Amino acid sequence: MTDPQEAASRPPVTVRPGREPQPPGANGEPAHAAAHAPAPADARPQPAPPPAPPRAAPRHSARLSSARLSSARLSFARLPSAPTPAAPEPPPVRDPLTPAQAFDALYAFCAPALVRQAYLLCGRRELARESVERAFQVAWQRWPEVAVDRDPAGWVRATAYEYALSPWHRFRPRYRHPEPPPADASDRALLDVLLALPAPCRRALLLYDGVGLDLPETAAETEASTPATANRLLRARESVAARLPELADPTALHRRLAEVASVERLRAARAPVVRTGSERRARFWTRAAIAFTVAIIGATALTLHTAPTQYEPPVPPGEAVQGVPPRAAPGALSDAELRLRAKLRSATGHGPQRMLPEPR
Repeated sequence: MTDPQEAASRPPVTVRPGREPQPPGANGEPAHAAAHAPAPADARPQPAPPPAPPRAAPRHSARLSSARLSSARLSFARLPSAPTPAAPEPPPVRDPLTPAQAFDALYAFCAPALVRQAYLLCGRRELARESVERAFQVAWQRWPEVAVDRDPAGWVRATAYEYALSPWHRFRPRYRHPEPPPADASDRALLDVLLALPAPCRRALLLYDGVGLDLPETAAETEASTPATANRLLRARESVAARLPELADPTALHRRLAEVASVERLRAARAPVVRTGSERRARFWTRAAIAFTVAIIGATALTLHTAPTQYEPPVPPGEAVQGVPPRAAPGALSDAELRLRAKLRSATGHGPQRMLPEPR
């Protein structure tokens, strides 16, 4: 058994994780720090131990050290190596999308919203659907360019807007008569206000307050300067606020534009149908261009074959000779002329007398 007072009088033992308990001074701490450490109140003062005499160094210390080092190396080599952390597995490599798959993904993402936006631009359901289909047909024909564009959706949107706002649609028979307006009176009023705006102002208002583009992007898509786009936007907002004061707030205007576009049942065709139509249209125009070229070549060859090889000046019109009386028209025969004619008719008209000259 250990006396409690003796245990209390012992110096404290330092314990570090992963090591054996060591007395003070053995872990690199100075001995005087351990000696002057505060002792408990009931501890008795202990006399300092006498210094130990220095030991004589062994003769073969270098040999022993090398032997211990070699044994330590052998023992370290025999230890099992720590398991290395497993490297994270690389993500599975997905097959790249084919052009048709990428086009179908872009169409499914953009077409429904573009049809509604085009309806707000032109006010015609069929024209809105046709504009979006035509824009995607052009995009499929120029897919290598559209696929690497910074904003493919913006490229298709700009093409659809240009087609929907084209002034040539008014001359088409199917678009000469207006379509039925929306059923709701408020939606009809907002659509009338939009269609009364000039086309550039209407487009700027739809891009900024409807789609949510900022001013530089709106100016870039409409191919105008930023100040001009800002003036168009302010003009459009003033016109809308003058006729519909409740839409003076841009947030309310954005919400109403989305509601008007979402109420109408506007559906776009399927992506394979659009791709097939684009290819059919491209084949048609290619064949038409080939036929037109062949016709021009044939007409040129025919012209070269039938054209004269030398210049033939045209016959000039006749001119009156000055100083010569004009020839009078023959009139009735006189008596002498009548007798001469009778004599000529009664004389022999054949025989040797006609062939020989008469002597005079």
